[in-house]
Order: sequence, then C-alpha cells, then structure tokens
Amino acid sequence: MTDLSNIRIVLVEPLYSGNVGSISRAMANMGVRELFLVAPQIVDGWEEGERLACHAYDLLKKRREVATLTEAIDDCVAVVGTTARLGLYRQHVRTPHESAPELICLAGQGKVALLFGREDKGLFNEEIGVCTHLMRVPTANDYVSLNLAQAVMVCCYELFLALGSYEPPQEKSDLAPAGHRNQMMKMWRQLLLEIGFMEQDKADHMMQGVQRIFARGALTVDDVHILMGMARQADWAAKQRKITS
Repeated sequence: MTDLSNIRIVLVEPLYSGNVGSISRAMANMGVRELFLVAPQIVDGWEEGERLACHAYDLLKKRREVATLTEAIDDCVAVVGTTARLGLYRQHVRTPHESAPELICLAGQGKVALLFGREDKGLFNEEIGVCTHLMRVPTANDYVSLNLAQAVMVCCYELFLALGSYEPPQEKSDLAPAGHRNQMMKMWRQLLLEIGFMEQDKADHMMQGVQRIFARGALTVDDVHILMGMARQADWAAKQRKITS
C-alpha cells in the first residue's frame, strides 16, 4: 500500500460539528479519506462543520454514521484507541510517532481504525477494551487534553510521514564551491572599501566578520550570483557618485 486508503478515522459520539468539519479538513490534508461517526450527538447543527471543512466538504459529506462501535470496526484488522488518561488498562500507550510504522504495515493487510472519544469524556474503558493498540499524544503535564481535531491531525500527520512518500522541495541550484564564494568575498571587500564602510588598514579584520555572516549557512550558486550582483551594482553606483560629485 502506498497511501492511507485503509486508515479509518472513527469518532465516538462527537458533540460538535465544527470538530467534525475540522477533522475532515485535517484528514484531507494528510490523504486519509474514510470517516465514521458512531452515534453522533451533534448539538449545534452542521453549518459550522461545513464551514470548517472548507475544501474537504466532500469528505465530510461522505461520512458514515453508524449506531454502534461494533459496526464501525468489525472489518478492521487493527483498532487503535487514543487516550489522554493513563490507568491500569492504559499503561501500554505509545506515541503516534512510535506507532505509525507498525500501523502502516498493518494497513497493508486491511482496514485500521483510529478511535477518538467524546470531546468531554474521551473513550470509555469498555471501548478501550476492544482496541488492539493505544496511542497518546505527548503533551505538557499541566494540560494533557487536546482538541479533538488537533489530535486527529497529529495522528494522521505521523501516519503520512511514516509512508516515506513525501519528498521535500530541492534547491534548483547546486551548492557554490569555495572558489566561487571566495570570488564573491573579494567583490564585497572592494565594495565595502569603495563606499567607506571600512578602511584599508582594518579591512582584513572587518572581512572576517563579513565572512562569518556568510558562513552561517550553505550558499547555492544562485545565492552567490545574487550577492555578487548586489556588490557589483552597489560598487558601480558608488563610483558614479564620486564621478558626479
């Protein structure tokens, strides 16, 4: 499996449509498309949910509403409960980051359900009891309860990363070699002398500081070309000013 098509988000008795809409958007962001609501208790209508779903309205609209948890998980090879509380039957929790690689492997064999409990009470012990895995998002000790949509986003994000399919954007320009950078520094030295930023007898010392600034990060060929162009143009402008003054 090269996507998250076998990941199912299951919300148990959700109260607020805004959370469900935000969850739909988070799921769409991460490529998760299957949303189940178990006995939803929506108290605020669906207008807020539709607004917060934004461009994931189609996912929200295709949600499945079932009466019992059994209906939502019967065809799943793994059921992952999420919990902020710890206790005798919740001590084997793992973080989403730790759990994600195994869950991706299991999703290659069948449906994997991620269970999220009620906004006010979470999952009950009997619901935890049907889970094959437990997850807990690490938080500061002073406040461990996450917003429902935020918790879903964190879990889906870790699953998305665990796929290993994300390719970060690459620089179009190669890193600049030392010779190219040294040529740039000579141009900046000439410019800074020309505009009176430093005197000849202190140029070596001042250029060490300038070199340190440029050395804080790798420069690409394009970066060096831009900096050289700036130095060249500024040097020309300084000389023109001297000629006309």
